[in-house]
Amino acid sequence: MAHWGPRKPGHYVRAVSDQLTAASGASKSAFRARHFGLVWFSGLIWHMCRWGVAFLGTFLINDLTGSPRLVQLAGTVLYAPLLVGGVIGGVISDRLDRLTTVRSQMLLIVPLATVIGLLVRADRIEVWMIYCFMFIVGLGWVSDMTSRRALVFDLVGEDRLDNAMAMEALSLSLGMALGALVGGYAVDAVGVGSSYLVIAGLSVVGFIALIPVRSPERKQVTRRSTPAQDLRDGLAMARRNTSLLSILGMTVIANFFLFNYFPIIPARGDDLDAGPFLVGLLAAGTGIGMMTGSLLFARLDLRPRGKIYVGGIVFGMVMLVPFALVGTYPLALAAIIVSGIGSGLFGATQSTLVMHAVTEDMRGRALGLMSMAIGALPLGMYVLGEIAEQIGVSAAIVTSAVAGLVALALWRHRRPEVWNMP
Repeated sequence: MAHWGPRKPGHYVRAVSDQLTAASGASKSAFRARHFGLVWFSGLIWHMCRWGVAFLGTFLINDLTGSPRLVQLAGTVLYAPLLVGGVIGGVISDRLDRLTTVRSQMLLIVPLATVIGLLVRADRIEVWMIYCFMFIVGLGWVSDMTSRRALVFDLVGEDRLDNAMAMEALSLSLGMALGALVGGYAVDAVGVGSSYLVIAGLSVVGFIALIPVRSPERKQVTRRSTPAQDLRDGLAMARRNTSLLSILGMTVIANFFLFNYFPIIPARGDDLDAGPFLVGLLAAGTGIGMMTGSLLFARLDLRPRGKIYVGGIVFGMVMLVPFALVGTYPLALAAIIVSGIGSGLFGATQSTLVMHAVTEDMRGRALGLMSMAIGALPLGMYVLGEIAEQIGVSAAIVTSAVAGLVALALWRHRRPEVWNMP
C-alpha cells in the first residue's frame, strides 16, 4: 500500500539506493552495505559542489578577462594541491578517522562559498580571490580522494569493492554533470553570485547526510613509525611495486593529456556561440559520458580491469579530436559525451586497481600516490592554456590529444603490468 505521509530524509536516500542496487546487480551491490548509501549521496553532493566551483570559476574568469591562459590557470590552481599534497593526504587517511576528515572538508566549503558569492553580488570580486577559493577546494579534493575512498572500502569490504568503486565513479561523473548543469542554469536564472550561495547550501546538505554514519571498525596496525617515515614509505612503495608504478604512469598521462580541457570549455563555447546554459551543458557532457561508462562497467561487470582502464583512456583521447574540430554545437556536445564514456571506464577501474596492487595498511598512501599522479592535471591545464594562447583553443586540444596517444603507447610498451591485471 502506498504511503503518502511525511517521510524522513533517509527514506529518499534509500529509494535512490534501491534503484542503483537494481542497476548495479543485487548480489554484490555496495548499497547493501550499511551506511554506504549515505556516504555515496554525500559524495555526490561534494562532487556537485566541486564541479560547480570549477565551472563558475572558469566561467567568471573567462567573462572578466577573456584570456585562455588565465582561464586554464584557474584549473591549474584547483588541482595543484593534488600534485604536492596527495601522499600527505594518504598518510592522514591511514592515521586519522576518515569519516571525520570527510565531514570537515565538506563543512569548510560553506562559509567560503558564501563569502565569494556575496563579493560577486557586490561587484567586488577579483580574479585572485577566485584562485584562492579554488585552491582551498582543491585541498578538499585531496582529502576526498584519499579518505572517502578508503572509507568506502572499510564500509563495503573486498567482495563489493568493484561495485563500490564503479558507484563512486558514477557519483563523480553525475556530480560533474549536475554541477555544470546547475551552474550554467543558475548563472542564467539568478546570476553568478547567487550560484555560489547555492553551492554553500548544497554543502550543508552533504554534511547533514553524513550525520547518521558511524566510522566502521578498522584493522588496527601497530605503528612504531612517525608520519615522516610513513611519507617516505609511501614514496618508496611507488618505486618497488611495479604494478602500482604502471597504474600511476597511466594516470599521469590521462590527467596531463585527456582531462586538461575542462577549464577551457567556456572558451570553446564562445567558438560555438553558446550561452551560459549551453556552455554548462557542454561542460556537463563529460560527466554524462562518464556516468554512462561507469554504469556500463557496473552493470556488465566488464573484465579484465587493466585493459578496460587503458582502453578507456585511448577512447577518451580519440574522441577529443572531433570535439575540438566540429563547427556545430550538437556535434561538439555528442563528441564530448562519447569521450566521457571512455573516461568513465577509466575512472570506474582506477581506484580498484590501485587498492588491489597494495596491502591493506598501505591503501591510504597508495590512494595518496594516485592523487599525486592526478596532480599532473594542473600542469596539463597550464600547458594547454599556453598552447591555446598561441594557436587557438581547437588546435591546442587536438595537439594535446595526439601527444597523449603517443605518450600512452610508449608507456604501455615500457610498463605493461597494468594491461595484464585481471
